[in-house]
Amino acid sequence: MALIARLSLAGASETDPEDFFSSALGIIFPDDVMNQHGSADQGLVYTSPRLPKPLHITLADPTADKDRYLFSHYLWNSSLLLAELVEAGTLGLSATGEFASPVQQDQAAVAVDAAPNRDFDIAGLATIELGASTALPSIMAALLGARHVVVTDYPSDVVMKTLRQNVVANTQPSFSPSGRIVAVEEGVQVEGHEWGELDTPLAIGHRHAFDRVFVADCLWIPGKHRDLRRSIGWFMKADAAARAWVVGGFHTGRGSMCGFFDEGELAREGLEIERIWERDCDGVDRAWVTDRGVEDSTERKRWLAVAVLKRVAST
Repeated sequence: MALIARLSLAGASETDPEDFFSSALGIIFPDDVMNQHGSADQGLVYTSPRLPKPLHITLADPTADKDRYLFSHYLWNSSLLLAELVEAGTLGLSATGEFASPVQQDQAAVAVDAAPNRDFDIAGLATIELGASTALPSIMAALLGARHVVVTDYPSDVVMKTLRQNVVANTQPSFSPSGRIVAVEEGVQVEGHEWGELDTPLAIGHRHAFDRVFVADCLWIPGKHRDLRRSIGWFMKADAAARAWVVGGFHTGRGSMCGFFDEGELAREGLEIERIWERDCDGVDRAWVTDRGVEDSTERKRWLAVAVLKRVAST
C-alpha cells in the first residue's frame, strides 16, 4: 500500500486553481509523490485499519516568517513512515499489514540491512519526539501502549498551540485499539524544545529519560545537525537497549541531510548507527548511500532515509 494512502483532506474544498493543480499532480504525473500534506484551511484525516476510528489532524497557520520557515505546519512523509513502523512493530505486523514471524521479517530485511518491523515495538516504553510538527508518530505510540510520551517542537506559540490541540484531540481512549491510554498516568506531555538548548526545565528533568527518540524530517537544515545530535544524545537513555529512530526525506537534496550521519560527529554525543537504509513510498527498500550522483527531483521525493541509532558500545 502506498505511504500516503491513509491520508485524506478534511475541511472546505480548495478553490484556488493553483491548489487544484497541486492536489492533482499525482494523477497528471503518476510518478510524482506529494511529500508534504495539509494546510491551515484543510486539515487531514488519517485512517488506519488498526485504529477504531480515524485521527483528525489540524495544521498550524503561521504568519511570522520565523514560524513559516520551520515548516511545522505540514505533515511530512517521514512522519507517516515512522508512525507506520511504530504501528507495525507494536502490533506484530509485516510490511504488508499481515502478521509475520520473526524469521520472515529477518529474511525481508537482510538484503539492505533494514530493521525488521518487530524492532519498532514501543509497548511499555518512554518516548520523546523532536521537531514533532503534527506528532503523528507520538500519537500512534500513545494509542498503542507507550508508558510515557513527550512531544516537542520549536517553542513558537502558534506551532505549540496546534501541536497541543492535535495531541489532546487524538490521544483519547476511544482511538486506541485497547480502549485505554497507558501513558495517561504519567501524561502525554507537549513541550517546547529548541535543539541543543539543554539548560531548560524539560531538558534538566529528562536527561537520559527515554527508551526511544523519534526524529521525522528534521535533517534538511545542515546547520542544525549538531544541535539535533546533542538533543538526541541528551534525552536518550544511557543504556544498550535505547534507540533513536531517524527518518528523513531527500526533498532538499541528499547533500543537505546526509551530513547528520557523520560517524565522528555522532560519536561525540555517544551515538552510532546500528542500521540505515532507504525506503520509497511503496515500501521498497534499498541500501543507503551518501552519493547517487544527479538525482531527479521527482524520483528523489519518493525516497526516505531510515536510521536506527544506538549508544556507542563501551570498551
